[in-house]
Amino acid sequence: MHAAVLQEPGQPLAVVEVDDPTPAADEVLLAVEACGICGSDLHVSDVLPAPGLIMGHELCGTVVAVGGQVRSEAPLLGEGVRVAALSLATCGRCIACRTGRVRKCVEAKMIGIERPGGYAELITIPARDVVPLPEGLDHRHGALIEPLAVGIHTVNRAGIAFGDDVLVLGGGPIGVGVAIWLTQAGAREVIVSDPVASRRELAMTVGATGTLDPMREDVATGFAAITGSPPRHVIECVGIPGLLQHAVDVAATDATITVAGVCVSPDQIVPWTFMAKETDVRFSFYYTAHEFNTVIDMINLGRIDPLPLITDEISLDEVPSRFQTLKQPTDHCKVLIRP
Repeated sequence: MHAAVLQEPGQPLAVVEVDDPTPAADEVLLAVEACGICGSDLHVSDVLPAPGLIMGHELCGTVVAVGGQVRSEAPLLGEGVRVAALSLATCGRCIACRTGRVRKCVEAKMIGIERPGGYAELITIPARDVVPLPEGLDHRHGALIEPLAVGIHTVNRAGIAFGDDVLVLGGGPIGVGVAIWLTQAGAREVIVSDPVASRRELAMTVGATGTLDPMREDVATGFAAITGSPPRHVIECVGIPGLLQHAVDVAATDATITVAGVCVSPDQIVPWTFMAKETDVRFSFYYTAHEFNTVIDMINLGRIDPLPLITDEISLDEVPSRFQTLKQPTDHCKVLIRP
């Protein structure tokens, strides 16, 4: 099969031919229909020394083969079933797995980082870590479920209450996804700060009540002009050095900052600013199995429409050049690879 693989940190991915994977007894073999390019992939590819790694964890595929144990344990996962995949391969036995807190599984392996991912024509995943999709959901919905699950988990971690005003830093896929769930959670004002005009426009399309351009206006002042006070809830969805300090600089006293942006580079902060404001800082990582299934249900019921997030669909051959382009600010939100 063909796959887009990591060569060296910071270098373009390469499309190469690799051996077809074979499912283990508890796994399914998927033909990948779509895999999203995630911002964390872009960041990690610059620092991860893993030549030959197939990246990609936001994926949807069709079952083409099952391991020997799958038919008895998961009879709904026969050939031809379209599924969305969690971005983890879990043990399925520990208390974390049994309670749906999949990222807390001590044996969990990250798809696209610790085992081959979805930038390929085929992938094997434990049957317990894929979810069949309702008939009305296609490959685009399936590939968006994982990042939307990150968004709903972030909002849950932030502790948003009905009527809260929230500042979202970043209008990329996670920031826009967070805006969707903030609206569902009953936030009064959802203000998205992003320097790219098209991303601000998209945020308004999916439910943000206002936007700010941090290159042209003071974010704290602009937020207060809309809501009447500085932000008591700030959600950071960018993941580059300097954003955590920016979050506390614009936040109100006694505010809560929730960090969802994946920053893999060293960063510097001024702790005194956090101390003087008595700021609570919490981090959000992955999601629960319940949140993953909630995303599927909300899309299927028509409560949310995530398709506006998709700004392009590309082939495997286009991945190396597009991947590099996305490392710089662009008009794109979510680009799907169609192996």
